[in-house]
Amino acid sequence: MSEIKLTINGVPCAGQTGETILDIAKRNGIDIPTLCHDGSVAHYGACGVCVVEAENSPKLLRACSTLAADGMVINTEGARCVQARRIALELLMSDHDGDCMGPCRLACPAGTDCQGYVKQVALGNTKEAVRIVKERLPLPACIGHVCPHPCEKDCRRGLVEEPISIAGIKRYMAMDMLDKTDKWRPERAAATGKKVGVIGGGPAGLTAAYYLALKGHDVTLTEQMPKMGGMLRYGIPEYRLPKAVVDAEIAEIAETGVKMENGVAIGRDISFADYRAKFDAVVLAIGAWKSSPLGCAGEEQEGVYGGIDFLRSVAQGAPLDIGRRVAVVGGGNTAMDACRTAVRLGAEKVYIVYRRTRNEMPANPEEIEEAMEEGVEFKFLTNPAEVLGEDGRVRAVKLQVMELGEPDASGRRSPVPVEGKFETLDVDSVIAAIGQKVNVSGFDGVELNRRGIIAADESTFRTNLEGVFAVGDATNRGADIAIAAIGEAGKCADVADSYLKGAVVPYRKPFVSRRKVTAEDYKDREKKPRVRIENRPAEERRRDFKPVNSGFDAEEAMKEASRCLECGCHDYGDCSLIRHANRYPIDPERLAGQKRKHDSETRLAVIERDNGKCILCSLCVRVCDEVAKEGLLGLVGRGFGTVIKPEFRDTDRIKVCASCGKCVAACPTGALKMLK
Repeated sequence: MSEIKLTINGVPCAGQTGETILDIAKRNGIDIPTLCHDGSVAHYGACGVCVVEAENSPKLLRACSTLAADGMVINTEGARCVQARRIALELLMSDHDGDCMGPCRLACPAGTDCQGYVKQVALGNTKEAVRIVKERLPLPACIGHVCPHPCEKDCRRGLVEEPISIAGIKRYMAMDMLDKTDKWRPERAAATGKKVGVIGGGPAGLTAAYYLALKGHDVTLTEQMPKMGGMLRYGIPEYRLPKAVVDAEIAEIAETGVKMENGVAIGRDISFADYRAKFDAVVLAIGAWKSSPLGCAGEEQEGVYGGIDFLRSVAQGAPLDIGRRVAVVGGGNTAMDACRTAVRLGAEKVYIVYRRTRNEMPANPEEIEEAMEEGVEFKFLTNPAEVLGEDGRVRAVKLQVMELGEPDASGRRSPVPVEGKFETLDVDSVIAAIGQKVNVSGFDGVELNRRGIIAADESTFRTNLEGVFAVGDATNRGADIAIAAIGEAGKCADVADSYLKGAVVPYRKPFVSRRKVTAEDYKDREKKPRVRIENRPAEERRRDFKPVNSGFDAEEAMKEASRCLECGCHDYGDCSLIRHANRYPIDPERLAGQKRKHDSETRLAVIERDNGKCILCSLCVRVCDEVAKEGLLGLVGRGFGTVIKPEFRDTDRIKVCASCGKCVAACPTGALKMLK
């Protein structure tokens, strides 16, 4: 062997004759993607992902099997090789039949690993469960209490009988760890010397502050209200989310080094320009604290309140005067919180006025049902036409009777007035819970969209002002559920961190493989009914602000968590295929066609083979033959129908698989799984 010299991506590299381009690149810290290569077996060059360009060579070279030569000039990221890689990956992914992540995780706006923490709860390991969830969500106890759990809507357990109670499990595990002395605590990166100001102490601001602090930045969280928590504290009633839980999780965020200042309003106590001057970056997470008006005659009278204003007054211990008879206008969760709070304040008659039917209500079905149990009367297909008053005070509300017409942009059928048909309710107050607006007073220079909401780039979260980012209810599409604001804030923290390091790296939604399934795929699964959480009797709970229920105990949580079907890939974190698929933008759908029939088999007894995930790289075959010296695997069939199967000559030989597992370790996609 003799020394050779070559250049890879402009970097002078030295190697030995007999070495491949891939070997030399790897030793010099240059990453060339590959799927079929493993240093323990002979070169193969099957996947085509490792192709590179060589100066003066008309064809692309496979780096894993091409021997390096003295004087070579190699480009591993040239336009031709990148295009070839993309096509190779698109072809592989177009036939790939596997779930990278469970549908629950994909449905979560924050991308929390539901499958991961549910599994840990099933095993009784709540500390590890909290560690997993806090990778994306720093407020699991709060969100476990209040989240409308979009994850559960996509849970495949629903194809068997009922979805898993993911939110209930999250609430249990977070509460279980909240008061423990040996709770999981995150590690903070070394100090960067950069200062970040986060304005707004709600779920988005708390999240952004938490993750930016963990990245080593000096973070100050500024809030105009007396205490942190935002809508978690001031917009959600005590019976749904105890303030002690909010306090405990905020204290954990403060432990990461976040400085918290309350009672400081931008534009009143400090100008926005002066605030910005104190920091290297600023994140706006100011929420949407203004209630939308009713838009009908008479709403200026005393006794007409905004839903957010009403709930905030109760949270601050000074409830607004609502009288004995109350009409709450709206069909969302704020409307449910308002009507149920009015009941608890002693109102004798509480109405929900909603212009569509129950089927179209955006509120949680559980909230609607519980409100009905507590005596709230629902006036569907009605809409305020006029608030009637006497001496400037509300005495009644005139309702326009509606009917449903054609679907609107949201997919719901539009309410249409029934001409000449009205109904009147005698009430002492009207609470408008039909939407929320942003108060941007004091934030001079920040560009707004046509709806009066802060305009922020959806990939970078940057505003028109240098170094100023914005997230949550105050941006773009407006008010949403808390977990959506948290998801945005986590992504923004990553982008803001890249900005502070000198180069903005936009958020890009990761590519994932999704398996299409039906109830037929799960017909053999044992039916296990959902574990029910019992509420306190309606007649009892409507008289106080104590929690409606106490949630799962340990036995119930573990039993419910054990219902998980574990849809997501067991090897997602180490899958080379998905890592490379996210390295380059790919579009497998453009090459979509008939997929090979998916099946799994366990003839190896201790190893499950999922042929839907297999990319026929043959690594398992070669490792079994060349490294394990067993030769138990082989390619069977020809062309598109080729599969890898065991080829036993002596069935006793499968026992060696239990102590070997080398093929599983070599598999680049998670097509192989060691069984317990």
